[in-house]
Amino acid sequence: MKIIENNKVFMIETKSTHYVMAVDCEGVLNHLYWGKPCKAEDYISTYNGWEKNSNHSARELSKTEYITFGGTVYRTNAFSAKYADGCRETLLTYDSHKITQKDNSLLLEIVLKDEPYNLLVTLCYRIREGYDVIERFVKIKNDSGDLIILNKIASGEFNFPSHRPYTSTNANGSWGAEFRMESTELKNGVLSYESKKGGSGHTNNPFFILSQNADEKQGEVYFGALAWSGNFKVELSRDYSGTTRAVIGVNDFDFSYNLKAGEEFVTPSVFCGYTNGFAEMSNQMNSYAVEYILPVRYAKEPLPVLYNSWEATAFDVSCEGQQALAEIAASIGCELFVMDDGWFGERKNDRAGLGDWYVNEKKFPNGLKPLIDRVKELGMKFGLWFEPEMVNPDSDLFRTHPEWTYHYDTRKASLLRNQLVLNLTRYDVKKYVFSCMDNMLSQYDISYIKWDMNRAFSETGAENLENQQELWYRHIKAVYEIADALKAKYKDLQIECCASGGGRADLGSLSHFDMVWTSDNTDPLDRLEIQHGFSLLYPIKCMRAWVTDTNRRKRPNDLDYRFNVSMQGSLSIGGNLLKYTKEELDIHRKYIGLYKSIRKTVQFGRFYRLADFKRDKIYATQYADDEQSVVFICSNANSFFNDKFIHINLAGLDSEQLYEVKYNDNVIKRSGSFLMNAGLDFEFHGPLNSLIITLKRI
Repeated sequence: MKIIENNKVFMIETKSTHYVMAVDCEGVLNHLYWGKPCKAEDYISTYNGWEKNSNHSARELSKTEYITFGGTVYRTNAFSAKYADGCRETLLTYDSHKITQKDNSLLLEIVLKDEPYNLLVTLCYRIREGYDVIERFVKIKNDSGDLIILNKIASGEFNFPSHRPYTSTNANGSWGAEFRMESTELKNGVLSYESKKGGSGHTNNPFFILSQNADEKQGEVYFGALAWSGNFKVELSRDYSGTTRAVIGVNDFDFSYNLKAGEEFVTPSVFCGYTNGFAEMSNQMNSYAVEYILPVRYAKEPLPVLYNSWEATAFDVSCEGQQALAEIAASIGCELFVMDDGWFGERKNDRAGLGDWYVNEKKFPNGLKPLIDRVKELGMKFGLWFEPEMVNPDSDLFRTHPEWTYHYDTRKASLLRNQLVLNLTRYDVKKYVFSCMDNMLSQYDISYIKWDMNRAFSETGAENLENQQELWYRHIKAVYEIADALKAKYKDLQIECCASGGGRADLGSLSHFDMVWTSDNTDPLDRLEIQHGFSLLYPIKCMRAWVTDTNRRKRPNDLDYRFNVSMQGSLSIGGNLLKYTKEELDIHRKYIGLYKSIRKTVQFGRFYRLADFKRDKIYATQYADDEQSVVFICSNANSFFNDKFIHINLAGLDSEQLYEVKYNDNVIKRSGSFLMNAGLDFEFHGPLNSLIITLKRI
């Protein structure tokens, strides 16, 4: 980092980019540049404060680093507040700054101040050696002596250099169709992506990706991913001058926060960067997440191959039935056995039992110990499903504590999936939720928790809060705190974050949980598109991908195809093993064995999207490290015409090295330069074909 021009120009230097700000003549922090490096002396603040006309002020056109509501600025703001005297405008000017170095990171903190009210807003920028990723967050400190009500507190505002329109990419999905990416050219106005349901949601995702003439290999790409699992908002705008901006953070929908005298509020972090092409963006974020975002205990360990019992048994669980599944799961190579819903309370269906986290004695007369002992004898670890934030009206918990849900006394509670949301902003509820899981973990040898959350919030009354609009924020913080407390007490515990599939598949969850369940949709063809979207900014190892029997679309896909798809993430098994033939179990055994041999490369290697259905009629990905590489190719449909002939150019290899290439029963040797430039040709037969290619450097 460099500070020049009498400490008024701040230049953040990452591995191969510059991010530059300057304090102008009025004391306001302005953005100067973000992109490829320039010379330090080139960065000069150009704001002059001249009025353009009575409808477009100079300040409205300026590229402010963190714009507030008020004055002559009418565009999208990053911050707004109400002071004790009724003033609703904020004016932030430069106060001070400091740089802190720790290990291989640098933290720049620029303090801005609203002088009359002693409100301190500290913009924080952290960089790590070897990366072009900048972590940004904001600290708001109330030194006024009076209450300040925060109405909007974004984690960051961003300005982009080009005056040509950018293309914005984000998800346009739903339950069962998460991460379906769509691109929109932002020519004018405001484009927003958001969630208002209590989680980050299935529809949009808490990130922005802006690009110009970009593909996997080249083109300008700017991105920012918010580490938050609750309501969020991304606002992208382009004004009449051609300036494109982004504001990202906690959603200001039905939100305010009482910042009392002496208190400080810290926003969620947003991880942002500028790269050349989408592959570089994905690989930087994949590696960065493993190093600095994921919980440390398992960040650099490959995730185990798990078996989950849900599709085999649903709610009809028993000790004997689960043991039978576990024996088959172990025989095909699974390393972790997870018993899903149905083991607790009076849980016979989804209408009863949620909240009563004690073992059902009719299903497990001797508790869970006989099942867990058998699972461990078979060489596997044991995991258990919880949905700790929810309660059924038909439960002992709700009958005892109906006041523990979000509610209004004058409104009828809305049921979704026959359940209500527990008010985790209450200390007693938060304590109860922790104690239920703590009791099971202390009583049984449980290595893994699948934490589920299956409905959106409604009737959001929380009479325990002085300001009930804080509940959206405080609930998610409570989720994080419970997960962290469990991990602190049980050092080897792994926790998976599931929210009706990918309803919380974001960097916020991945800061506290070890992996996410990407979607309830396990149809392999659908999953290719879902996994494509997930892979853009989130770590591959955290993407649980199941091989199941589910075939909602009634289209033919064999086990080979299903494994090909699911081996592109953290392989998991979810079918009804009791119904499989010997031949089908042998196929499971073969692919699980293959996956274990390539797992480290898939979960931690460099990642390349070689082809996708929209452009190429096939989907192909490649994972590479210094010793080996693996390529997955999946077709959609083909005919007797040209689209049955497949051509693939590989990536990420050493041009000068020779590689042994294996696929089906073929073994060939080719140079890295040949594989990347000349490529390989294949012929597919039938509507859904797949192929796995492994490469080893000779």
